[in-house]
Amino acid sequence: MQHLSTLLDWIRYAASRLATADIAYGHGTDTPLDEAAALVLGLLNLPYDLSPTYFPAHLTADEITALRNALDRRVNERIPVPYLTHRTLYGGYEFYVDERVLIPRSPIAELIERGLSPWWQGDAPETILDLCCGSGCIGILAQIHQPQADIILADIDPDALAVAAKNLARYQLSDSIPLLQGDGLAALDAAIADLYGTEAAAARAQGATYRDVTGGIDWILCNPPYVEEGEMDDIAVEYRYEPRHALTSGADGLDFTRRLLHTAGDYLSERGLLVLEVGMSGQNLEDAYPDAAFDWAELTRGGAGVCVISADELLAWRDAGIV
Repeated sequence: MQHLSTLLDWIRYAASRLATADIAYGHGTDTPLDEAAALVLGLLNLPYDLSPTYFPAHLTADEITALRNALDRRVNERIPVPYLTHRTLYGGYEFYVDERVLIPRSPIAELIERGLSPWWQGDAPETILDLCCGSGCIGILAQIHQPQADIILADIDPDALAVAAKNLARYQLSDSIPLLQGDGLAALDAAIADLYGTEAAAARAQGATYRDVTGGIDWILCNPPYVEEGEMDDIAVEYRYEPRHALTSGADGLDFTRRLLHTAGDYLSERGLLVLEVGMSGQNLEDAYPDAAFDWAELTRGGAGVCVISADELLAWRDAGIV
């Protein structure tokens, strides 16, 4: 190992070792070489698109020690690379992550880049909520692509919101994007006075809907917990490092989703959209609501289980007793 002295040496060596190790991918990479590059460049605080011109650069003894230790932990302890480097890319932008949040991988990024086309038409959205925000990556990406919109981040977990705060600071958005703590959409009600004033809060307390007193949210982007509880017994070791409460939601993975489908229509604007990810629980959702016509997004970059539902559909389904 004394001959491993350059960036290229370590990317090559790490890729070879990872290729023969019993590890699982899925946290931003899917090949040993990509995983090796993410580990080496990430740990050394180098850009992920570093020019190959720098690959012959020699590393210091301390850098080599850090890489050796990190690679050992990746192979032996099965810790995902982003938790070792505290860096990851989402939608082409870099975010801080640690074990307090899921590692960003939601295919909702693709829909954000498309402006929710073809579902969203006309004027740009005015308000966007990243519900179950975790690291805040979905909401921040939405702000980058929709700079005119007012963005809100909400999560039940204060530890996750602390990570989101770091990412807001990274993108100089701390003063413009509020962080709300609460259980689902109840986080909006808890902060309604701060967001819209005491009159709005009073009207909401007297029974008016959130839409009635605020105009509602144009886009609710939600990547909630949706893994079946029983699946955690068989899931790859890498995923067990992620916060369990951010992954699982009851026996069929739909406990949170059921509540959201029943109430989201009252929080969306008249032409608002709920973008909901349920991943591998998509069939469970279809089985739970056989009379609901879910519109599943066609994703070109991988991933599955993202549906888009209009406010009108949600209210109609509720009125009909479907949700």
